[in-house]
Amino acid sequence: MEINICDDRKIVGVWLTHAERENPAVMESLTPLYKAYKPQKYLIAVYLSGDSDLNQQTSDLLCYNRKRLAEIEVEKEETQQSFDIGM
Repeated sequence: MEINICDDRKIVGVWLTHAERENPAVMESLTPLYKAYKPQKYLIAVYLSGDSDLNQQTSDLLCYNRKRLAEIEVEKEETQQSFDIGM
């Protein structure tokens, strides 16, 4: 478990590994943290490690972003061409 406290933004970030997120005792140990920071109006964000392959998910995201950027470029070109023809 890793806890990051950002006082200037009033955020507490708690990072849990896959094993920790499956452990009820670890999850229960977060209760005092909630009780300590909630009255101070902090946002408590708990990040849970996932089950997916990080490399594959990152690759998929990059591919999607590249494809989407190409689609946006084509749309801009088509819009510009129809504007130029209309003049």
